[in-house]
Amino acid sequence: MDAAIRNLVDISHTLAARRARAELMLERARWAAEVFRRYDRDTTQAIAAAVARVAFDKAGEYAEWAVKETGFGVAAHKKIKNELSSVPLVEHYRDWDFVNPRIDEVAKIVEVPRPAGVVFALVPSTNPIATVYFKVLSALMTRNAVVMSPHPAARECCVDAARTLARAAEKAGAPEAVVQVVEQPDIPLIEEFMRSEKTDVILATGGTAMVRAAYSSTNPAIGVGPGNAPVFVDGSANLKLAAQRIVESKSFDNSILCTNESVLITLADIAKQLRRELERAGAYVCSGDERDALRRYLFHERGFNVEAIGRDATWIAAQAGLRVPPKTRILVTPIDLIGVDEPLSKEKLCPVLGLYVAHGRAQAFSQARAMLRMAGAGHSAAIHANETQVIMDYSAAVEVYRVVVNAPCSQGAAGFATNLSPSFTIGTGFFGRSSVGENIGPQHLVNWTRIAYHKDPGEVMGDFSATRLRFAGPLPEAPADGVPGSSRAPAGRPPVSAARRAPGDGTGGTIISGAELREEIRRIIIEELRAALKE
Repeated sequence: MDAAIRNLVDISHTLAARRARAELMLERARWAAEVFRRYDRDTTQAIAAAVARVAFDKAGEYAEWAVKETGFGVAAHKKIKNELSSVPLVEHYRDWDFVNPRIDEVAKIVEVPRPAGVVFALVPSTNPIATVYFKVLSALMTRNAVVMSPHPAARECCVDAARTLARAAEKAGAPEAVVQVVEQPDIPLIEEFMRSEKTDVILATGGTAMVRAAYSSTNPAIGVGPGNAPVFVDGSANLKLAAQRIVESKSFDNSILCTNESVLITLADIAKQLRRELERAGAYVCSGDERDALRRYLFHERGFNVEAIGRDATWIAAQAGLRVPPKTRILVTPIDLIGVDEPLSKEKLCPVLGLYVAHGRAQAFSQARAMLRMAGAGHSAAIHANETQVIMDYSAAVEVYRVVVNAPCSQGAAGFATNLSPSFTIGTGFFGRSSVGENIGPQHLVNWTRIAYHKDPGEVMGDFSATRLRFAGPLPEAPADGVPGSSRAPAGRPPVSAARRAPGDGTGGTIISGAELREEIRRIIIEELRAALKE
């Protein structure tokens, strides 16, 4: 009995310590968010641009580190993804204004931006650095604080990347603690972050279980579902280009992106020619026996063989007992049906592509729908065709929120080979039981307070053209380890005055001194930690 009681006490202390750890980081983030929301647009953009440049310069180093640590993907391809998630991302949103009010004189509405506050961001092992870059920069562009939680399999590279971006942000003038990282993540600790009232929104990218946990945390969450993209090649397509683009997409980073094509669906009258074009582009089309061997290797009674995730085609072939040319880029497995009884029609985060031959467009579209009902609803699909009516019919049939046309689906659905918003967090909408159906971006980390006048023509809207939000500027630094820091601003930051307005009031309110403010925050943190440790 004594041992059992001791075990319960130990568990209670461990849980209390985790809760206190989460609350301390979130309190610092909350403080940083209060400071950051008072920055003007020019300062905010300058901070994001400075951090993006640092991220771009480190893209190659972190790509190699991620491949070494996780064993997933191709360093050269990860470097491209990391680069695209840095300077080009900020440039894409350069003309967006997440800081100043928007005025619609016709509707007599003024919209005032309100940052989310504290963002808790989950990072997957498959695209770790690109996701860190993307989520940190999205938070910085919208004046939010972010706490990153890396997947344990990619912990070391993610922790270092987050620290690097945090230093760059602070050097450029961002508030202290605006970017933080959970250095030793585990499931109970992550749950503490997701449940905390100090977390304003969860940005979840990862496995289905983790995304569902984010949605059930009681806090607002933006999550994504799994992919399982069908790609249809029509007779009106340029078959040579279609084959090249599909092989390019399926081999990119060893098919680790959830936007990659899972099964190629085509028509009987062009199947033979398409196979030849696939082989010319670097695909190896398996025989029936080779397909069966691959199926046995990739899928077992517990599900997909995770050893194959992000591995190259020749490595997978060797593990399955196949002999293929050394320059093989992807493995193509002909299948006779699509559904739960054919594992090769499920999502495969490796360069193995199912091939299904339909007898007509109606059957092809029906099989694409069947794939998505099994997994991947709301995510992505692709089509190679030059008849617009065929493209429209296919797009209306498949239950997804992005259809990529005549482009690699991996890069196209993620917004890098198309003009969709660049993102590695793909919303799956109502089809996929997600809250957002578009590519997630910084715009999803801001809500807008709408000032609306009476629509009666006799009620004239006031002139807001000269009206500005009052940006109070930085406040004293965030508390470090539970003790508020000095009110002296580090070099490179705007100066901090001896007195500032109270947090929560950017345009007016009680004037309190920096010392009083630090003491008040210190008292709040001590009380919260004391309460957490008593539970």
